[in-house]
Amino acid sequence: MAIRIIIADDHTLMRQGLRALISAQPGMEVIAEAGDGRTTVSLAKDLSPDVIIMDISMPDLNGIEATRQITESSKTIKVIGLSMHSDRRFVAQVLKSGASGYLLKDCAFDELTRAIQAVMTDQTYLSPGIAGPVVEDYLRKIASSDTGDNSVLSQREREVLQLLAEGRTTKQIATELQVSGKTIETHRRRIMDKLSIFSVAELTKYAIREGLTSQEK
Repeated sequence: MAIRIIIADDHTLMRQGLRALISAQPGMEVIAEAGDGRTTVSLAKDLSPDVIIMDISMPDLNGIEATRQITESSKTIKVIGLSMHSDRRFVAQVLKSGASGYLLKDCAFDELTRAIQAVMTDQTYLSPGIAGPVVEDYLRKIASSDTGDNSVLSQREREVLQLLAEGRTTKQIATELQVSGKTIETHRRRIMDKLSIFSVAELTKYAIREGLTSQEK
């Protein structure tokens, strides 16, 4: 039976390229594509794929948060994070969210196929460029003592923070999340209180630093 794969990336050309390459591999099948994290979460729930190739820096709902929501609701779906960032903070956040692998976007395609095969046998796969002792030490430290401020935010607060950092208004966020503007204002106050950050500009810097959004967007 073919490995059923969803490709999530906000760049159409990237998705099309990956689809063409993966579809040419024996024993692999691309069953859907998504351009943002929220759509990916919905597709994962509806289609129950074996593997999701997840771009980390997507608008609306980033790949880290999408991965967290997917892996919390399913113990069988494997997620491979795909990013241009080799910074250990990104690697740590992706793996902590439940991903089984992390690849750099400049990797060769045969590395992606190896990663897919590895996660299907319950292994963790990291690109050679980031799989060093420094990363391992860092992950051990955060596993034993998670002191990151991001950990104190709820799932909904992380979603609101990303949308705020991406320049959405209170009304736009309320519409996107299907809640009232008053609820969004309450979330924003709580986020600021928890992080001791009291301006949108500083919240944006924080969200970029924590990998919740990207300067590219």
